Amino acid sequence: MNLIIEPDDGAAPLLAAIKKAKKSVEIAIFRFDRGDIEAALKAAASKGVKVTALIAWANRDGEEHLRRLETRFLEAGIIVARSGDDLVRYHDKLTIIDRSTLYLLSFNFTHLDIEHSRGFGIVTKNAKWVQEAVKLFEADCTRSPYTAGVDTFVVSPVNSRRVLSEFLVQAKKQLLIYDPKVSDKEMIRVLEERQKAGVEIRIIGKVSPRAHFPSQKLSRARLHTRTIIRDRRQAFVGSQSLRPMELDMRREVGLIVREPKIVKRLIDLFEKDWDPGSDGAGSVRTKADLLAPLSRDSQLAVQVLEKELHPIAVQVKDVVKKVVAQAGEEVLEDRTVKNTVKRVVKKAVKQAVEEVISETAQETKKS
Repeated sequence: MNLIIEPDDGAAPLLAAIKKAKKSVEIAIFRFDRGDIEAALKAAASKGVKVTALIAWANRDGEEHLRRLETRFLEAGIIVARSGDDLVRYHDKLTIIDRSTLYLLSFNFTHLDIEHSRGFGIVTKNAKWVQEAVKLFEADCTRSPYTAGVDTFVVSPVNSRRVLSEFLVQAKKQLLIYDPKVSDKEMIRVLEERQKAGVEIRIIGKVSPRAHFPSQKLSRARLHTRTIIRDRRQAFVGSQSLRPMELDMRREVGLIVREPKIVKRLIDLFEKDWDPGSDGAGSVRTKADLLAPLSRDSQLAVQVLEKELHPIAVQVKDVVKKVVAQAGEEVLEDRTVKNTVKRVVKKAVKQAVEEVISETAQETKKS
């Protein structure tokens, strides 16, 4: 069993897996914009490998990109199936190679997820998991009912609420959680009971305002994985958050793993991500450390800028909140929206600096 870590590992593990396939590649797609992965799938099909792509019927960006992808795949000899529309979304991400190796992913096949987001992937040859993944893939391809056969193979909305609730209940000492949004009342109740029982709970991500757990945002990258590490011995890695939509109304998939080296690596990464000032070697870089290399005048300038720009930061935050209120919080996951916000703010700051420099130069000439 191996662990894929994003954005560190990039697309290389997936490209290598597709290239090595001898008989078949089965891939479930929700979002997709990777030309390198598309080329690898087409190359596999051209060599006689049976490539089957299960493509979601829709995502937040609409159907246009997905339908174009289907057309390109069909033209390349790739078998295309489309998920049903019975669930809000088909959001699972998995790839099965030669029906012997499963790549269970928490990230999409996109530049945003692979290069700029914290995500994990479990690579396993566990026969029960591979068999279960094939069963689920075939059921969704044919829009047939799926019945869960292995509790450690967690599927929404089939068994995820029960399995993840039991997973949390069994915590005795610690729960380390990556989750973009913990909001399910039942899951919060379980977490509160565990906290009262003395279990340490830390969450990287967002938590419902009614819940009171130590939590913080991920500063190193965009957060996309859903991962729960229990008592430093077991870990859930998947695509479902602890919120009603992803537990009850969407197709999501995850695994509960016990492999010590995988769990330890996840713990190490969590601790590093929890401490945003860490340089990766356990030390913390404070604000003073960052300012130390600068001259005294530059340090003073940074302090003044920080103080004077604070109202602008508050204003930007208020605007973003209005956007979320109107369009929904998931709009911020859209790379185009995020890049546009960054570009507008960056342009405004750059323009202000250039104007000040120009005005200062003019004043100097006059004097």
